[in-house]
Amino acid sequence: MAPPTDTREKLIDAAMDLFVFQGYGNTGLAQVARKAGVLPGSLYYFFPTKEHLLHATLEKRRELLHPEVLAPIWDSIDDPIERVFGLLAGYRRMLEMTEFKHGCPIGNLVIEVGETHPHARALLTQNFEGWLAAVEECFADARDRLPEHADTRRLAVFVLTTMEGAVMLARSYRNFEAYDAAVVQLRDYVERLLAEGTNRAHARDDGHVSRRRRKA
Repeated sequence: MAPPTDTREKLIDAAMDLFVFQGYGNTGLAQVARKAGVLPGSLYYFFPTKEHLLHATLEKRRELLHPEVLAPIWDSIDDPIERVFGLLAGYRRMLEMTEFKHGCPIGNLVIEVGETHPHARALLTQNFEGWLAAVEECFADARDRLPEHADTRRLAVFVLTTMEGAVMLARSYRNFEAYDAAVVQLRDYVERLLAEGTNRAHARDDGHVSRRRRKA
């Protein structure tokens, strides 16, 4: 017999998978139990209601953000700016691998349950906040390369909204035209910020040199 913790994790993993590919509303608890390979009674022991199971999946997604989503990219890319675009490329690969069936799990659930499940909405927001914090940290790590007016939090929000919209359009059109166009425009904006930051740094250095010469 599987330990209780293993059974619970199997149920959460099965529900996460089903919620992504067919939605929360279209997924029945009996179906989750079958996919997890456990008896329905075990499911109700751990999750008295479907909403309890939903909350558990969202808590697990929050926990897995770094080890499963971010770490593989962060470990392979050193440049903090390129990590941001590596993350966007990862979502694109997921769409390609699943033939546009796997979108953003959090974005999907916001649309489906955001208005009807307040507790779930809070957990969805926490998932977004974790994502935003990771991207904001990338821009913060590149702070010395950006102009002084660049707001790292707003840049992270810009990246998130670009990704969510791009994923939705890619799934709708069943191609990457909109996704790639959105990433190109985002890249162009970030490159302009980096160029501005470089120009200001050069101007500041030139100013320091001029002042030293005047003092000499």
